[in-house]
This record gives sequence, C-alpha cells and structure tokens, in this order.
Amino acid sequence: MENNNCDNNCASCGVEDCPSRSKIEKYKPHPLSSFKKTIAVVSGKGGVGKSLVSELLAVSLRKKGHSVALLDADITGPSVPRAFGLQNEKAAGDESGIFAVKSKSGILTMSAAYLLENEADPVIWRGPMIAGLLGSFYKETIYGECEYLVIDMPPGTGDVPLTVFQSIPVDGILIVASPQELVSVIVEKAVNMAKMMDIKIYGLVENMSYATCPDCGKKLYIFGEGKCEEAAKRYGIPLLDELPIDPKLATAVDEGKIEEVGGDYLNGTLKAIM
Repeated sequence: MENNNCDNNCASCGVEDCPSRSKIEKYKPHPLSSFKKTIAVVSGKGGVGKSLVSELLAVSLRKKGHSVALLDADITGPSVPRAFGLQNEKAAGDESGIFAVKSKSGILTMSAAYLLENEADPVIWRGPMIAGLLGSFYKETIYGECEYLVIDMPPGTGDVPLTVFQSIPVDGILIVASPQELVSVIVEKAVNMAKMMDIKIYGLVENMSYATCPDCGKKLYIFGEGKCEEAAKRYGIPLLDELPIDPKLATAVDEGKIEEVGGDYLNGTLKAIM
C-alpha cells in the first residue's frame, strides 16, 4: 500500500506494508567490531558545541578506563580529527574493511576528513551519498570490541540524523544547547525527533553556560542564567551538565590536545549514561 502523504518518518507511520518502510536498511557493525552502548550527541541547530560535547564525552569515558569509538557523522563539517590532532591522518584499509584511526589515548575515530586530500576541501554531496558514507563508517569500519560508541551527529533533523535513528541501534541521545532566546525551540526540535523515533533521551547539556571571573572565581552568566534549565524542565528531561566558556578548552581543541584537558566537565552526563 502506497502512502501518498509519506514524510519518510516511519516511526510515526501506521502503514505497515508501505514500500518505503522495506527500503530502510538496518545496519550491523563490521564483524570485527562490537559496541555495548551507542550514544548519539545531537542539537537542533549548529554552533552550540555539539562536537565539543561528543569529543569531551569520548575523552571522559576513555579516562575512566573504557574502550571508546567516536564516529564523526557530521560528514559535511567534520571536526573530530582536528580536536584530537589527527587532521593529517588518512583512512586506510584492506579487503577486510576500513581501519579506524586511533588517537593518542586509544580512542578509535572515523571521519570524512580522513578521506579528503586537504582538510579545507568541501564535501559537496547530496543526501543519499552522505547517508551511504555514514553507513560505510558504521558497517565497514573496524573498531574492535568497544564498550561505547559516541556518534557526533550533524545539527538539525535532516537526512543523516534520520538515517542514524532508523538504521543504527542507538541506545540514547544527549541534546546540546546554548543559552539563547531560541533555546526552547531548539531543544523542542531535538526532543520531538527523538520521541518520534522512539529513542531514549539521557538529558540536556548546556554549553557556553557561563564564564568564570579570573579574579574572584564568580560565575558570570553572559547570555542569561537558567534558560536551558527551564527548557529541560518544560520537556521533562534532566539538565545534566553546564559547560563554561573556557579559553583553555578552546585552545586545546584548536591545537589538537583535547585529550590533555583536565577537569570534570561531564560528570552528570557520565552518571546518566553509565
């Protein structure tokens, strides 16, 4: 039975025999890869620090002694390699599959940046090609046995997030937002998509929440206080962590030294997912 009003969101569709439903491929990891828990980090818009949270989460889990893989699903705007100082690495493989690129601390990473000749080369692809590459990153890449897979999602609710939620067995998501006027709308988009796809929401992480006065140590809420907390309460999800505006953290990311950054940035998030 053909559904003429199809919006490609099978989770909200009651037409069980729709031809579009049968086209959705359920991905399985490479035979030499396994993940006990898969966490997707999402945001309703770009520029809120979603990649930073993904990277910090992978680093925090690794520092706790866990085996971790980090999949950079932001195909057109990959940032994971630079944060880990891997921007000059290239993906390699053989007849068995693609080899994930290992960071200094042992995090297994995969990103579209490893396929580009130059880091600044744009990825000008249409949705189906991007979704196909994402499938390769999950199905054909060798990560080994990992306790956690962290997926750095592209912003919004487009093709790639839809592909991930429909094709990859995600255990739960983290929503990242920043304190601004549209924060409630941004959070609502991510919450609604997760609910429509029947995905567990661990909670909300607020980035750029405050700055710390270098003289007195007081928290300065430059963009306003409590906006993300209000949004979290409105949608019935916990506010897990508030990340500061920290020049040292920004410098570490720019210099590829995120694994050297100290501090317990995501204690609440770790408790929620562990």
